[in-house]
Amino acid sequence: MRSVRDEQLVRPTVEDEVAAAGSELIGGPVGRRALPGRGWWTPVRVVALVAIGMFALGMVQKLPCYDYGWFFGATTQYTHACYSDIPHLYSGRGFDAGLIPYFDRIPQSLSGGMDYLEYPVLTGLFMQVAAWLTPGGGTLQHREQLNWLVNSGMLLACTAVIAVCTARAHRRRPWDALLVALAPAFALTATVNWDLFAVALTAGAMLMWSRSRPVLAGVLIGLAAAAKLYPLLLLGPLFVLCLRAGRMRAFATAAASATGAWLVVNLPVMITHDAQGFHIREGWAKFYTFSQERPVDFGSLWLVISQRTGDPLDGANTYVTLLMIAGCLALGALALYAPRRPRFAQLAFLVVALFVLVNKVYSPQYVLWLVPLAVLARPKWRDFLIWQACEVLYFLGIWSYLAYTGSGDKHQGLPAEGYQLAIVAHLLGTLYLCGVVIRDMLKPERDVVRRDGSDDPSGGVLDGAEDIVALGSAHRQRHAEPSDGGRVHWGTGGRAH
Repeated sequence: MRSVRDEQLVRPTVEDEVAAAGSELIGGPVGRRALPGRGWWTPVRVVALVAIGMFALGMVQKLPCYDYGWFFGATTQYTHACYSDIPHLYSGRGFDAGLIPYFDRIPQSLSGGMDYLEYPVLTGLFMQVAAWLTPGGGTLQHREQLNWLVNSGMLLACTAVIAVCTARAHRRRPWDALLVALAPAFALTATVNWDLFAVALTAGAMLMWSRSRPVLAGVLIGLAAAAKLYPLLLLGPLFVLCLRAGRMRAFATAAASATGAWLVVNLPVMITHDAQGFHIREGWAKFYTFSQERPVDFGSLWLVISQRTGDPLDGANTYVTLLMIAGCLALGALALYAPRRPRFAQLAFLVVALFVLVNKVYSPQYVLWLVPLAVLARPKWRDFLIWQACEVLYFLGIWSYLAYTGSGDKHQGLPAEGYQLAIVAHLLGTLYLCGVVIRDMLKPERDVVRRDGSDDPSGGVLDGAEDIVALGSAHRQRHAEPSDGGRVHWGTGGRAH
């Protein structure tokens, strides 16, 4: 006899037409052996194994570069779309020479102009551990290959963590995490850089918040922000949603924990002391000064404008800041005015997507930031795949453009106009996904997660909470007269309180 838990498990191949159609390739909709408690093949394990398999395929896609593209000829790594920062920075940032990030200045002969490592502290530690684990001896090419393999192994562990955390964040919808595992842009960009480390920490934070553990969630947000700055943006949605739900103590706990965790890992590298007293270490500050000083760069809306107009847009930092402030205020107002309190994953996805859309650079691996959040915000296969198609197009576009600019008179690849179209495709794809998420917020009956009457299953302390602060129609609904024997439907949890 099936348990209640078995009966309540949501199966995308039953409720999602695209997932159902796609399942015919592997034998049809999911059956009883895929349900919890039915043998070893639980949803979480299946999702993790699929994610590992897709990661391995992504490594195979890098094979042309592993053999020769990273070392012989500048354009091969672009024409084969197999570029990775990892082998280049192993020697280019002095790891091969035994230099310590943030403390040792990089010789100009190695870095080509970068005097210190331009990554946050925990990412630098990740790179350093991989360098320590890389066997010495042999040619530089051989050591760079080995270092890429070591980093890939560590990033594979991050991939498994992301898949498991996403699958467990919503207890009744573990199969949604297959979207993470099967995302083509995820596999293609997984070993381009070290972003998966920060994404894994962020996925862990989302899981801990879904389990109503704000301390652990905050610690992981702080650690993630020490690896990549974007996870700090999650504190904004938490603040607005906790304000609306009257859960400010949970927010304060998470924010304090995040601040403490960030300081614990940054202060030892951040502060230096000499005869003149304490100072901010120049090597530690490099990430922040580099982010501030870098010009308009690849993948951004600003690059399209700059190339089309010939204006270098020296004021891009100001434009980005103003748009971020305006966008965050708009999202905050939306969260307070929406007829039902938005789910945490919805607002988290939107604020990170806003940062991606207005930032002055969009590296192809930045899509990794959004994939787990998109799955939790809008677990709809059609919309997710439309967005992924745009991201794959951009992935191919940027390498083809770099092949064009680096091939001299041969002009292999895309000219600037073609690359601009690839950027526009990325922007439109992300805007499309943002649009359907916003529609779900304004029309909660369209939200696939809430079809069964749920409120915010991955929202932790927010799940089922009554509205305390709300505006507009949400405010009027909050103060509506009881209409069913004294019970008021608050419009937040699909349940009466």
